[in-house]
Amino acid sequence: MAAIGKIRSWGPVLATVIGLALFAFIAEEMFRSCEATGNERRQQVGEVLGKKISVQEFQSLVDEYQDVIKMTQGRDNLSEEELNQVKDQVWQQFVNNTILEQEAKKLGLTVTDEEMQNVLKAGTNPMLAQTPFINQQTGRFDVAQLTKFLSDYKKAQETPGAGEMVEQYQRIYNYWKFFEKNLRNQLLTSKYQSLLAQCLLSNPVSAKMAFNAQNEETDVELAVLPYSAIKDGDIQVSDADLKAKYDEQKEMFKQYVESRDVKFVDFQVLASAADRAALMKTMQQAQQNFQAGQAPVEVVRKAQSQLAYTGIAVQRTSLPTDIAAKIDSMQVGQVSAPFETKFDNTLNVVKYIAKVQLPDSVEYRQIQVGGQSIEEAHQRGDSIFKALQGGADFEALAKKYGQKGEKQWLTSAMYERAQSIDADTKNYLTTLTTLGAGESRNLEMAQGNLIVQVTSRRAMVDKYDVAVVKHTIDFSKDTYSQAYNKFSQYVSENKTLEQLEANAKKFGYSVQERKDIYNSEHTVAGLRSTRDAMKWIFDAKAGDVSPLYECGNNDHLLVLALTKVHPEGYRDLSDVEDMVKQEVIRDKKFEKAAAQLAGVKSIADAKAKGATIDSVRQITFSAPVFVQAAGASEPALSGAVAAAKQGQFSAAPVKGNGGAYLFQVVSKKQREGAKYDEKQVAATQRQQQLQAASRFMNELYLKSEVKDNRYLFF
Repeated sequence: MAAIGKIRSWGPVLATVIGLALFAFIAEEMFRSCEATGNERRQQVGEVLGKKISVQEFQSLVDEYQDVIKMTQGRDNLSEEELNQVKDQVWQQFVNNTILEQEAKKLGLTVTDEEMQNVLKAGTNPMLAQTPFINQQTGRFDVAQLTKFLSDYKKAQETPGAGEMVEQYQRIYNYWKFFEKNLRNQLLTSKYQSLLAQCLLSNPVSAKMAFNAQNEETDVELAVLPYSAIKDGDIQVSDADLKAKYDEQKEMFKQYVESRDVKFVDFQVLASAADRAALMKTMQQAQQNFQAGQAPVEVVRKAQSQLAYTGIAVQRTSLPTDIAAKIDSMQVGQVSAPFETKFDNTLNVVKYIAKVQLPDSVEYRQIQVGGQSIEEAHQRGDSIFKALQGGADFEALAKKYGQKGEKQWLTSAMYERAQSIDADTKNYLTTLTTLGAGESRNLEMAQGNLIVQVTSRRAMVDKYDVAVVKHTIDFSKDTYSQAYNKFSQYVSENKTLEQLEANAKKFGYSVQERKDIYNSEHTVAGLRSTRDAMKWIFDAKAGDVSPLYECGNNDHLLVLALTKVHPEGYRDLSDVEDMVKQEVIRDKKFEKAAAQLAGVKSIADAKAKGATIDSVRQITFSAPVFVQAAGASEPALSGAVAAAKQGQFSAAPVKGNGGAYLFQVVSKKQREGAKYDEKQVAATQRQQQLQAASRFMNELYLKSEVKDNRYLFF
């Protein structure tokens, strides 16, 4: 009993301990849950209507789009700018498709498999022309080719050891699935847009009004008091005036995405005088070696030129523009002195070796000859070539060795921009471009023999054999180190924006400003490789100064200060004060002009009050009239003139963009040759309504709570 009593005495303590343990357990689980949620959020590229897309999902879509571009354009890679465009397009597609899917779901709109099949069978959708399944005779999409490909693809997948063939089939299949997805989305968009267009109807009254708006022309005598005749200094603008005008036009100042203002110092590291002198020494040595008759390929290689020498003559269009321009003033065999090209920041030396006339295109056929050894291949090649010389049929010989011997074309564009060409390839290209039509050659290659025959030559053009030493005028490591140390000192000694601005000139820098940066942008201050700086901008608080960033092409040093954050919503009056002030000034100038014209009953009275008089003809309601005396386009004047009757004098001054106006209607008449056709006008209105309906996506976007976090990852 004593033991039980003792335990009971510890009851409150035990309850407290157990309670704390339970609380700790619950808190730990809550912490883990919050941490997991936070990690998930940190991996989200964005969100639309509650639908989230992760980094991995977005990157997969980007890779898919890249593969399509590479396949359709025959590209191996994309530039940074092109890749940024792909990312923007992928994001926009994700946003549009997500919004459209939700809207279509509400309305019960779908694109069925049967509808897709009907579109494919018809083959008339413009998108289908972008696929590989085109009938060469008709130039149109051929669903039979697609069906055959899908069947062949399935067989290839089931065939063991298919290897490269499966890989090729897979690339085309991936392209088709990408295309099919986009075609389905296009059809759904078209359905939704068509449904909206049905809500916009024409009727005989609106058709007649539209016709009159375009074709009823009015001639007037116009009296103008331009606002420019009233000095801004004579207008008093109070804070109350600004606030009232701001409230009146507040909807104009609504922004739907946060933006931020920064001031920054950007310093580009350039080559020093010593760097230039060292490079010039290299270029002068290359010039001397060219002049001494050294092999061009060796001179170019030793000088480490950015342009390799292939020994293949090329057209002017395949040469850099500065080199093409230079050889215009040179003679064959001449070597240029080193010269600078500003647009690509290079020093150059050129040796003009030869100018020849060669075909731009060559039709040829070939037989590849192999063997157990190189010697056997050479012997077999000699045998085939002798048979060909003796009158044997080329295609028959090709079939004997398991080849088709089909004719094919070689164009200049296929090889002229190559960065390097090995000896066998050079021999091959030189042979094809110099043989005459009907001539053949037996080429001994490193891996065997190649029997080639030229069957046709087209478009003889001038080609140039040119050896070029081209070097970017780069800064040295020492130059960069000195520039970095100086910039680093500037950043470390100036921790506030005020200090950055006050001391910039002392260090030889200037402070620049950029307003309204959005997180959807890919660069800061137009510089490449500034993603870290972009992340800093949207994480910083107003007044913060960034660390030093190395960016651009590793040749820029950057420091930023965040000056202001413009959150989603209405811009502050202080942000738009200049714009609002101009509106207030215009209002007050109109009041002055209207007071000056008070009581005027005729054009003559207006002239007596100081107005400028002009005749304006052929004013229509559908187009704003441009008034030369005020230097402004005036839609309000067009509306007032259209509402007045012939012979009528305006009842009150019209407030325009550039002045105050009074007018006398001289005549009203239909445009010569204009005939009212209700069906035609209604059709035109219908087309305009379709265009209006096509802008539905922007309205839906504004209501879709889009969150774009791409700047954190891309």
